[in-house]
Amino acid sequence: MNRLPASQFLDDAGLNRQHVFDLAALPADLLAPLQPRAHECRLILFGHAGRRLWECVQAEGLRREHPIDEYSVRTVESWLANALPAAQARFVFPAALGTVQVGLQRLGALAGWHHAAPFMVGVDAKWGSWFAYRAVILIDTALPVSEPEDLGHPCSGCKEKTCITACTAGALTEGVFNGPRCRAGRLAETSPCALGCLARMACPVGTEHRYEESQIRHSAAGSLAVLRRYAGLV
Repeated sequence: MNRLPASQFLDDAGLNRQHVFDLAALPADLLAPLQPRAHECRLILFGHAGRRLWECVQAEGLRREHPIDEYSVRTVESWLANALPAAQARFVFPAALGTVQVGLQRLGALAGWHHAAPFMVGVDAKWGSWFAYRAVILIDTALPVSEPEDLGHPCSGCKEKTCITACTAGALTEGVFNGPRCRAGRLAETSPCALGCLARMACPVGTEHRYEESQIRHSAAGSLAVLRRYAGLV
């Protein structure tokens, strides 16, 4: 497996998943929105898995509106400055910096990280659903391209399907995710899943990597605020 230069810095900072793509080899519909420039030849996807990134963010304090995004960008910028000081790099994600739509789940699937789960969060055989995509850059440096991981789809051998029965909103019972039921369940006045998906927490894969309760609540509070605005409750 090819590793980025100074990748230990990224691992220690919590961005412990990195994948280098040959920009020209990406599917056309995934590549086109990125509007690559002539000098750009690689795309690097940065993610975090497990608890380390949140520990680092908490150590800095949660004073800003988007502390994880801002921490992730600063970390990648520091890595670039030290590991590839001559490189020209352009962020296309997080959304606050990027001006294009980035197919994060598609990239994750191509990297071998992302498999579809009934509860609509990507799941990985090692980390479960306790990982996320944190930054994407386009770069002019011909770094070695990463090989996709192949740990298999963890849901294929799961017989209990505890995630389906754990969803009190009944959003998973028909075999296809029911978005309206999920939204109604989260927005209910006494919702048990407003600040944390019960189906996700019932998944037995990667439970040793489950986020701290404070991170679960922080992320869920952000999505809940979006749902409330969408529903005209704010």
